[in-house]
Amino acid sequence: MSKNLSIAVGVLCVAGAAGLAGNWWGARHANGSASRVEAVSPTSAPAMPKERKLRFYRNPMGLADTSPTPKKDPMGMDYIPVYEGEEEDTPASSNQLKISADKVQKLGVRTEAAALRVLDKTVRASGRIEPDERRIATIAPKFEGYVEKLLVNATGQGVARGQVLFEAYSPELVAAQREYAIAAQGVQALALAGPDAQKGMQQLAVASLARLRNWDVSEEQVKELAASGSSKRTLTFRSPVSGIVTEKKAVQGMRFMPGDALYQLTDLSSVWVVADVSEQDIGSVKLGARATVKINAYPDKAFAAALTYIYPTLNAETRTVPVRLELANPGGLLKPGMFARLELAVGNKAKVLTVPVSAVIDSGARQMALVQVGDAKEGRFEPREVRLGARSENYLEVLSGLREGELVVTSANFLIDAESNLKAAIAGFGSSASTGMAK
Repeated sequence: MSKNLSIAVGVLCVAGAAGLAGNWWGARHANGSASRVEAVSPTSAPAMPKERKLRFYRNPMGLADTSPTPKKDPMGMDYIPVYEGEEEDTPASSNQLKISADKVQKLGVRTEAAALRVLDKTVRASGRIEPDERRIATIAPKFEGYVEKLLVNATGQGVARGQVLFEAYSPELVAAQREYAIAAQGVQALALAGPDAQKGMQQLAVASLARLRNWDVSEEQVKELAASGSSKRTLTFRSPVSGIVTEKKAVQGMRFMPGDALYQLTDLSSVWVVADVSEQDIGSVKLGARATVKINAYPDKAFAAALTYIYPTLNAETRTVPVRLELANPGGLLKPGMFARLELAVGNKAKVLTVPVSAVIDSGARQMALVQVGDAKEGRFEPREVRLGARSENYLEVLSGLREGELVVTSANFLIDAESNLKAAIAGFGSSASTGMAK
């Protein structure tokens, strides 16, 4: 009996040990399975890319211009897509450029405030010295005759007013003198005759005198003729002005016909400066404006002149309008044909909003200025399209696009613009590449 009891106890021990082993193996197996399930559970797998929602497309040049659909700017660059989450950089600052402070310093960026100032403008033009046409005299006899004696016989010779130029013989002139002398004597002889006879003789004398005066016989010669009663063989021609002989066709002994120009005399005490002003500047040129004239022959001298006439025509080849200035010529330093350089002050007396010339980037289609936004250390710049007016040597009038006191970039603005264009191009290329990969 005790033997059977021992066998039963042994069986129970073996069964208990087996149960414990089974429980341990089952627990371990269960833990391992849980670990493997946890390793491949969806919560620990890589997240799928979330599709971003497109907001709009912005201008690649940083301008305040957006589009709901893809498009290109005038330069052919693609507009840059802007997605949700990026709108804090746009639209409030979509037209701003961000540059690091270190790069701003390396580029040598300088700014200047847009300010009100009087825009002094100087128009420069080239011209030439020309004689005053109102001071040119021509000697042209009104009768047929011969040059009996030539006293002024060289071109360029100076003459004084009243100086004898030449003496001319004309059979018609001699006959007219005799006719007048006879009529003048007849008037005296018929002083006691009847009124009809006196009237007829007076009419003859008056007609003869008018004929002589029409032929430019001087009053002095007429009186001498009436007093002496004898005609002269030649008529003396005198200079009507003081100047120089600019043209001479008279030759000793030559025959001339009525209207032949034998001399041209020019008074050069005052001359003209005829200058060619460009079409874009002619609108600011006004009559009476004072000018400074410089001549290559006298580099140390400056001559003052006044604008007296603006010609009504434009030279289609040079796109210039000629203007005329009067210039005193003491001592005859200025010679016709000399080259002249003209500086004409045409500034506006009223103050206008201006910026330096270097602050404007002109692409041909539009004019831009880079405006500093915030503190200089932030390196934020905003491109603005501006409308320009008058121009001086150093400043431009701004009609719209800027306000007084705003700081505009005056140096390195082309480098900033080039960098913004490069960033826009890279951004556009990156968005195009992403779109192609998505497809």
